[in-house]
Amino acid sequence: MNPPLQLPVSRCFSHDAMNTTFTFRVTDEPPQYDGILRACCCLLDELEGRFSRFIESSEISRINHLRAGETLYLGEDTHRCLLLAMRARAETGGLFDVTLGRSIARLKGGGTCSPGTEEGRLILHPDRPAITCETPGRELDLGGVGKGYALDRILELLTEWEVPGALLGAGDSTLLAYGSDAWPVRLAAAEGEPVILHLQNQALSASGTELQGRHVVHPGDDDGTTRYLSDRVWVTAASAVMADVWSTALMLMTREQVELCLADPTPMHAAYAELAGRVVRLP
Repeated sequence: MNPPLQLPVSRCFSHDAMNTTFTFRVTDEPPQYDGILRACCCLLDELEGRFSRFIESSEISRINHLRAGETLYLGEDTHRCLLLAMRARAETGGLFDVTLGRSIARLKGGGTCSPGTEEGRLILHPDRPAITCETPGRELDLGGVGKGYALDRILELLTEWEVPGALLGAGDSTLLAYGSDAWPVRLAAAEGEPVILHLQNQALSASGTELQGRHVVHPGDDDGTTRYLSDRVWVTAASAVMADVWSTALMLMTREQVELCLADPTPMHAAYAELAGRVVRLP
């Protein structure tokens, strides 16, 4: 995803968290700008401390070390994010699955993965902020959905502070726009002219193999032969979480499955995939 074009920006700042750089571009500088900046950075640091599977004290890391029968009580953000992830798993027919942390780690490390053979069961309680390990074996990796959740939470925070509009970004993968301005974003194709999108009150997420290599795992893959729809997929959705979810899920679909999925416009607005060297819009 290339940088946006001709942005209606008055101020911009960035903050490193969750192994990426978050950017914030606001269209109108409020008098409490410095306080907003500190609040956004503190929120991102707090979420990283809860979501990172590499921080021993994080809630995700502690979940990954639960033994059979143990229950861990969670903070509100972790519980909300996991509920969204479980909902996304159902909506994508199981293609989006944050419990495949071991397989994802093996794939990123250059090895083969066999998520279809993974065992273990975690039970997330919908009516109370808790998760129980029924049998060990599953490991959580929030990955992009954690970053998308962070952008959605930042939007909530900026709205509370009455910031009229902004373009929020998580690295090269996800953008979230809100307010009265439309933000132009260029999607570069391997061949031909780029596609220009104008984001307004929606999110855009990209998934692909160019930056991270093969890192998207099909939950039913038991021999490491996952095939991807395309080298790059972009999705727009109403929230950053859902854009991240569906950009991942679409990578694992066939073109026919994508077209059937997009026949129902909820929760996606549009999808773009680079197929045969060109950017196409589906449908």
